[in-house]
Amino acid sequence: MVLAFIGESCTGKSTVADVLQTKVQVEITSGKDYLRWEKNPQMAEVKFKQYLAEHEASPQLVLFVISEPEHLKLLPEHHQAYLFQAPLDVLKDRFAQRMGGKLPPPVAMMLERKHGQFDAVPSRRTFNTAEETPDAICSEVLQLIRS
Repeated sequence: MVLAFIGESCTGKSTVADVLQTKVQVEITSGKDYLRWEKNPQMAEVKFKQYLAEHEASPQLVLFVISEPEHLKLLPEHHQAYLFQAPLDVLKDRFAQRMGGKLPPPVAMMLERKHGQFDAVPSRRTFNTAEETPDAICSEVLQLIRS
């Protein structure tokens, strides 16, 4: 089974993925990690798409953590998408924490420009990570994939 955690940077996708990995066996690929599969980026993309397609109906869990819209095209037809969102001010605070407490203006502008870029992506469930804990989100994802 292929899962996709989709959302902007700092929406909690990787945090929930880490919690999920403590509860079930899951293979996690984040962003452009698949580029390590081949020296040629196009071949790596083809190989990764094949890998995901092979796991569409598999009982093995494969999770693709997506924070760039161009990665959506890599998903197979049959996957479970979960959208991760948070208010812009929360994302800015989280990003500032990653950068030593101060958010440079160009990074703030980038976050503002990208905010909401995944809002129209169809998903099985949308999580507001400013209101839900990683453990609660993980529990709900596990319930949904088992149903």
